[in-house]
Order: sequence, then structure tokens, then C-alpha cells
Amino acid sequence: MTTIINEIGKVTSQGIFAIYGQEVNPADILITPTKKEHQGDYTIVTFSLAKLVGLAPPQIAAALGEYLKEHFSIVDQIEVIQGFLNVSLSPAYWISVLEGMHKDNDFWKPKHTPEKVVVEFSSPNTNKPLHLGHIRNILLGWSTYKILTVCGHDVTRVQIINDRGIAICKSMVAWEKYSNGITPEEAGLKGDHFVGDWYVRFEIEFAAEYAAWQNTPEAQQLFLNRPKKEETEKDFFKNYKNTYFNSISSLGKEARDMLLSWESGDTEILSLWRRMNNWVYEGLDVTYASLGVEFDKLYYESKTYLLGKDIIDKGLREGVFYQKEDGSVWIDLTDTGLDHKLLLRKDGTSVYMTQDVGTVEKRYEDTGAQRMIYVVADEQNYHFEALFAIMKKLGMPYADGLFHLSYGMVELTGGAKMKTREGTVVDADDLIEGVIEEAEIAASEREMRDSETIRKIAMAALKFFIIKVDPKKRMTFDPKASVDMQGQTGPYIQNAYVRIVSILRRIDKPNSSYEGYVLNADEKMLLNMLDQCRDIIDDAASGLSPALIANYTYALAKEYHRYYHDVKVLHAESDEARAFRVHLIRLIADVLRNTMDLLGIEMPERM
Repeated sequence: MTTIINEIGKVTSQGIFAIYGQEVNPADILITPTKKEHQGDYTIVTFSLAKLVGLAPPQIAAALGEYLKEHFSIVDQIEVIQGFLNVSLSPAYWISVLEGMHKDNDFWKPKHTPEKVVVEFSSPNTNKPLHLGHIRNILLGWSTYKILTVCGHDVTRVQIINDRGIAICKSMVAWEKYSNGITPEEAGLKGDHFVGDWYVRFEIEFAAEYAAWQNTPEAQQLFLNRPKKEETEKDFFKNYKNTYFNSISSLGKEARDMLLSWESGDTEILSLWRRMNNWVYEGLDVTYASLGVEFDKLYYESKTYLLGKDIIDKGLREGVFYQKEDGSVWIDLTDTGLDHKLLLRKDGTSVYMTQDVGTVEKRYEDTGAQRMIYVVADEQNYHFEALFAIMKKLGMPYADGLFHLSYGMVELTGGAKMKTREGTVVDADDLIEGVIEEAEIAASEREMRDSETIRKIAMAALKFFIIKVDPKKRMTFDPKASVDMQGQTGPYIQNAYVRIVSILRRIDKPNSSYEGYVLNADEKMLLNMLDQCRDIIDDAASGLSPALIANYTYALAKEYHRYYHDVKVLHAESDEARAFRVHLIRLIADVLRNTMDLLGIEMPERM
């Protein structure tokens, strides 16, 4: 089913050709809902046609109006105001629109040619809990999965867990040195928070060690001999921190030695590593359950970090890559607007790019995916540009289907009171808890006590507030504003749905026929918005932008709230009006519920 605006544009284009012999793309014809002060449902703007056909806009509008009345059966009346052609569609057409939607439960769904798609999102580290940035990542990834699935695609949800490296070893060293063997259960903490606290403890101890070292004669001599004489002592030691960690620090040595032991397969270190990682996994699962997300397949960096070497070797033999005199392997990407990219170090060890080249090939082997979507923050834009360029140069069959769903940083509003574990990063669990507290405060003002409903409201507040912003834009999350029943929020949309459900619960007699009912302007607007749903979802799927659906759903809820205040349903002025409006609001409720589900948001039955 094509939206009525598209249909009007198509027939108008045919009219321009029939009358003036000029071809015009229907998409280039401006058609808008008619302003309320004028008669009509839709307005065709003809000013842009004046130069093309050499006539004044009012003449063009009048001629097109006559053509539409003669050749488009659903056009009932026309009105020409200067270069604006206002078109009124027949009551029978509007009834047929409602009938069509009522008979087809899937009228709101786009229909794509099915593809196998992989969506990677979340991808946490096992040295700390999920944070505010992960929340945006997860919500975008989950909504992308839902949108593509409803379009008919076979979507596999994956994450790669960063479970190895020096950061992981820092947590392990701190727990061994300072914990006295305490467990998360004994500490009364979620496993991911528990391990994250030991990572923070390492950084605190290291900072103290580094501060003390800076006052030693060795450190002061290094400062005096610094290459950049204009560099201040503060800046020098700030820039020297990594060198100190890698070459002087005793804590740094312990962490580096532990990493070497892990890579050599030391059984005791591997046992500790597995134990602490399992604590983190248990904690992450709780957070994922709170957000209502799950994964089909997990990849672990500890298993994938060596992947890609064989592909690099093959590419080197085929001349896709080149080797420098020191033995390192590179690729020249300057023809794509990038630079030369390292694939293997001179000692033959892999880099992140090596791993990612291997992982994408492994996922293709596992799923046969034609498209792979990476939900990763915009700070990694260059990395993915390079990865995708490399796969194209290797001639991989899926190379054109790789996509980076890049998103901007999310911050917390300055007025929000949320706990942080590292001074600047808000943990996901604390954010969820904070939003629930805001929802509880708002609910208490309305004497709402049902905890499950409050949870649904809180999660709608959190999810909608984040998803409604275009992924490419940076954003600030405001917990208090997110639960506002009068703002552009999830609870506002839930309230529209609950109002409809409340009306439908009170239906006490069968619906009569609505044949012959003449719609008012608001009802035409609502039907037109329902008719647009499929196209909005289609655009969101094509552009991988769940924000389009969020903003559409808000607009529909806003229009319904206005309709609710202005029009009676159960006590309508006639049986025909009552029957029509019951069918209409039931469709609105279905679309609100289905589109919010695409954002991962549940609808309560009462509020």
C-alpha cells in the first residue's frame, strides 16, 4: 500500500504530462496536508512548475485540479488559491483506508527482500561494568535488530567481549594483592561492579606510586634532561606516565608479567582470569536482562585475537599487502582517502586490525551474512573505514555489506545525581536505578504504586530519550526530563496508549456499521499518519536510524492526545461515529505498541 501523498503525486505527474507534455518526477512535486484554515485534505504547490510550462501558477493549479477530478476517482472537491491546489478526498476513500488497515494486521510493516544480517553491539570489557555510553550502544543495536527483523530479514545479534589485555590484568593484580580473597557474594556486589572496583583500585595505587616516584632524584633528573625544554614539570610527568608504567613501575611490571603469563598459558593465571571473567559475565547478564536484550552469539577476543593472520599472509602473497624491511606488513589505502595501515608488527604479532579482519571472515563463515552492522562510537570511524576498505581490496563477497552505525557521545546532564565509579563514568546499573527512582517520584505524585508499571515507565523513559536523538549527534541524557508526562518522552507515548486501552475496555455493546460516516480533519490526519508508518520504518531500516521511528511515534501520540481531548468516542454523536472512532483508536493503539516495541519499549495497560 502506497501512501496517499505518493498516489496524488503520481497522478499529478501524469496530469502535467497529459496537459503540458512535460515529465516531472512525482517525488519533486510538493504536496502537504492542507492548512486548517482552508478547505481540503492535501495541497499541491504549483509555483515550481511555472517556469517549466510557461504559465502562471494559478492557471496550472486550475488545470491540474480539473484533471484530478476527471482522472482520480477519490478526488471529491478542489479549491484553487493562487498557486495552491487544495484537494478534498471522498468520504468513501477515507473509509476504505480504515477498512484496508483493519483487514491487514501487517499494514504497518515494510516488506524487504530477506537478507542475512549480523548486528554487533555492546562489546564490553571484562575489567569493568557497562556504562552510559554502552547504554546508547545497546539501545541502538537492539532497535536496529528489531527494525530489520520486522522488515523480514534474518538477523543475528552478536557481541565481541574484550576479555584479554593489560586492562584485564590490572584488575587481576589488584584483586590478588589487596582483596584477601573476597568474592562478589561476600562483598555484596554484582560481579562486574566488583571486578571494576579492583580495576579502579589498581589505578589508585598506581597513581600514588607514580606521584611518589616523581619526587625521586631519578625522576627529577629525567625532567632536567627532557628533550622539550619548554615543557613544564606537570606536562612532562603527564606525558611520561605510560613510559613509567611500561619501564619503571613495579605495579606495571606485575600487570605486564601477568599478561605474559596469560599468553604463555600459565594454568594458575588462566584459572584466575576465568574466575574473574565469570564474575563479570554474571553481572553483565543482570544488566542485559534489565534492558531486555540478549544475544544469539558471543565472540571473545581471547579466541579471536590471532584470527586474520592467514588472511594477511594470503593477501601478502597476492600483492594486496606489502612488507617493509623490518618485516612488518602494511596496506596502502591512500587511493581510498586514507593512509598506510599496519596489519602485522615486525615480530609477526597481530594488531586490532588483524583480529577484526579475521573476525569478520569468521562471522561470514558462521552466518553467511550478506550485511554486517557494527554499532560502535564515532571515535572509531577511521578504524572501520580502514577495515571496510581492506575487505574490499581482498575481494570479500560481503565487503559491500559492511556498515558502521556510528554514534556520538552521550553525557549526563549536570543536574543529575548519579553515582560514578571512576569519577567521570556513570555505570549503566546506576543510571537505570536513577531513572527508576525518578519514575517512582513521578508515580507517587499520581498515587501509582504498581512496581511493574513503574519499571516499564522508567525503561521507556530511558530508552526513548536516548533513541529519539539521531545516532550521529552527541546528546545529553536528563533523567528527570525523561520521565516527564508532558514532554517528548516515552511515558508520554505510553500514556496515549493507556488512554486508548482504557476506552476499549469500556466498550459495552457491539460496534455498528460506520458506512456513510464523514470524517473530520483530525481523523483524516490520524489515518494519514497511520498510513505513513510503513514508510517511516522503511526509512529507518534503510538509514539504520531508530530515531525516525521514535519521532514518528511521538508525533502520532501527540496527535492522538489532542484528538482525545476534542472528540468523544464512546459517547459519540452517532452510532456510525462511535463505530468508526473505536476502529480508528484501536489501530492507533496497535501502531503505538508495535513501533515502541521496535525501540525495545513495553507498553503498560494502566498508568
